[in-house]
Amino acid sequence: MTLTIIKAGMQTTVQDCGRAGYQQYGVVVSGAMDGVAARVGNMLVGNSQGEAVLELTLSGTVLRAEDRLLLAVCGADMAPTANGRELPLWRPVLVEQGTVIAFPVVRSGCRAYIAIAGGFDLPEIMDSRSTYLRGGFGGFEGRALKAGDRLQAKPVNPDSLSGRMLRSFQYGSRFPQWHATHFAVADRGVAAVVRVMAGAHFDRLTGRSKEQLFQSVFRIHVNSDRMGYRLTGEAPLELQHQEELLSEAVANGTIQLPADGNPIVLLADRQTTGGYPRIAQVSTVDLPVFAQLKPGDSVRFVRISYEEAEKRLIESEQDMSVLQSAIALKFPG
Repeated sequence: MTLTIIKAGMQTTVQDCGRAGYQQYGVVVSGAMDGVAARVGNMLVGNSQGEAVLELTLSGTVLRAEDRLLLAVCGADMAPTANGRELPLWRPVLVEQGTVIAFPVVRSGCRAYIAIAGGFDLPEIMDSRSTYLRGGFGGFEGRALKAGDRLQAKPVNPDSLSGRMLRSFQYGSRFPQWHATHFAVADRGVAAVVRVMAGAHFDRLTGRSKEQLFQSVFRIHVNSDRMGYRLTGEAPLELQHQEELLSEAVANGTIQLPADGNPIVLLADRQTTGGYPRIAQVSTVDLPVFAQLKPGDSVRFVRISYEEAEKRLIESEQDMSVLQSAIALKFPG
């Protein structure tokens, strides 16, 4: 099974759950910005959750299925169509050979994910197929996709969940009525709410800046990308004292405060260490919220405890497990 890129859109890359275990060597993790959407997409086509997917940014991507293909589109709503007809989100869809799949305009969110049955047949580099654009490795030749690229799917075992799903879908009934919209991206007309914990250097903020961090609305600056989102607020945040810090390990969602007082939220392609004060940490369960924000969007922070963040993450993972089990029950061996 093959997908051909007709138009690559603003930025389309191959991603998976990331290149874990190599940060000690200075290797960036990368991976899908919205890990939940990528994992759900894989579940919906019967793959393991860590298979490689396509990550589409904003809009403009056009693809052609060179063979009959089982796929799922999750994440941002980019008004996808298949041969001009609406393509439903958050559910498995069987498309026929020659089908042109287009993502013309973003209606909500920022990044959409395409998972295909079997996953993409690309080499693993350090246990991952994720693309790291700055390093020029992983994914499809270490770069963003462009017109003319062809991506092959790995063979599907007929006895696997993907194989059973393919047999169950017949032409004329290309997708089921059930879907996984519990995980769908919210259509926000107001500032997104993101839960954070106090960082190692939170107490170095002035009293006024501590209040600002949780009372202000921040906007995503245009100079933002997969490495990190720069934020602008009503006024710069301030430290009680400016001092040099040793570089320390950073994580997905670490909020740093550079000298200009405008926070930076580190994301999938973040560096492995950083020397700016770490004033807060985005809760893992809310990282997908940030992944779906685009330049100009607004966000405000709510402080929670580490215990609360852990509880919310456990609940989210339980929801994922329920979905995985429910899909398997619909296609018994």
